[in-house]
Amino acid sequence: MNILDPQGPIAAAEKTILLGSVAIMLAIVVPTICAIFAFAFWFRQSNSKAEYRPEFAYSGRVELVVWSIPALTVLLLGGVAWIGAHQLDPARPVPGTGFPIRIQVVSLDWKWLFIYPDQRIATVNALTVPVGAPLRFELTSGSVMNAFFIPQLGSMIYTMNGMVSRLELRADEEGTLQGISAHFSGDGFPDMMFDTHVVSPVAFDSWAVSTLQGDQVLDVDAYKKLSEQSIEKTPMTYRLGDPELFGKIASQQTPPAPGPKLTTNPAKPESAVGNVR
Repeated sequence: MNILDPQGPIAAAEKTILLGSVAIMLAIVVPTICAIFAFAFWFRQSNSKAEYRPEFAYSGRVELVVWSIPALTVLLLGGVAWIGAHQLDPARPVPGTGFPIRIQVVSLDWKWLFIYPDQRIATVNALTVPVGAPLRFELTSGSVMNAFFIPQLGSMIYTMNGMVSRLELRADEEGTLQGISAHFSGDGFPDMMFDTHVVSPVAFDSWAVSTLQGDQVLDVDAYKKLSEQSIEKTPMTYRLGDPELFGKIASQQTPPAPGPKLTTNPAKPESAVGNVR
């Protein structure tokens, strides 16, 4: 999950912004630290050349230096952030090779559901994508708010119940990347991770066809069982029985899960827990 080892254009651009911002900030931090040591050395008690000026109160040149450097730093950082925020808009299309892959993401307690509406399949805690293809994510939550993040592909984005977020990514190298939940969502949060398998287009098509021939079917009833709080250690695959399932989840036609509940805690007696609002 090394964010400094990007595997796609979005993560590479975010790395450039990160390193550029650090370099700009060092432009004020390093001279300030150096000035502290220089002043301490020059005005030491044993330096007879240092001029003692108790009447000194104001210097226009000092004021110019003191205010111009931070002002330039703020302007540069603001420019980098403003340009980067527009160029890396999560919903801005990312060019690639081949046909775009549409993936619908639902964050649950405590697992990730990935729906491929065009391939009519779905997976849990395992994401498979073709290398080089534009990846068009539509994200929502079937429970509490969460955050979808594949560090080496970039652009963490929140998932919220009752709404759909959009994210465009691309993976440029084959391999397995780690995906995580980046927002605390209860007891099972530490295990809410998933593997992102980046494969060749041919291998992706073969995987989609084999998954479509599986026995498990994902429909509203199967989803309600899947949405119950649990930690899934083994990835699962489904045939998509209801092509409108994601829309029903996002529009709350399928009721959302209640979210994490209070567990037994010696620090909170039952009588006190019952009074919590």
